[in-house]
Amino acid sequence: MVCLGNICRSPLAQGILEKKIETHNLNAIVDSAGTGSWHIGNPPDIRSIETANNNGFSISNQRARQFKKLDFEDFDLIYVMDKTNLNDISNLDYNNNHSAKIKLILNEIYPSSNMDVPDPYYGNESGFEIVYDLLDKACDKIISKLNNE
Repeated sequence: MVCLGNICRSPLAQGILEKKIETHNLNAIVDSAGTGSWHIGNPPDIRSIETANNNGFSISNQRARQFKKLDFEDFDLIYVMDKTNLNDISNLDYNNNHSAKIKLILNEIYPSSNMDVPDPYYGNESGFEIVYDLLDKACDKIISKLNNE
């Protein structure tokens, strides 16, 4: 799961998918990262933590990190939150060896729409709930695909 700073959207996406993987007793590893380095080592935004808590799981132990090229090798799928993240991550894949792994997460619920998960950072708590709802639905689709593999 990748967003810009790894403190709002991608930590929520990681937590949501981890919760669903546990509920469905699946074997998968989920992580999150940012394309930027501003927040490395910091916990998620308090509003993301509160949104997760309000929905029955915790992300307070997560710490922001920056996406690295080795992530292409370590992960089978790389879900990005918006088209800017998609471009940034794609540019790191200079040989285009991993382009099939990089996906816009909302294409799971709105195929081929290339919609962005809105960045709630500069808004209020309601923006985090909107992001949660979108990511929750997208993660349901991801779980459905994992269950069918």
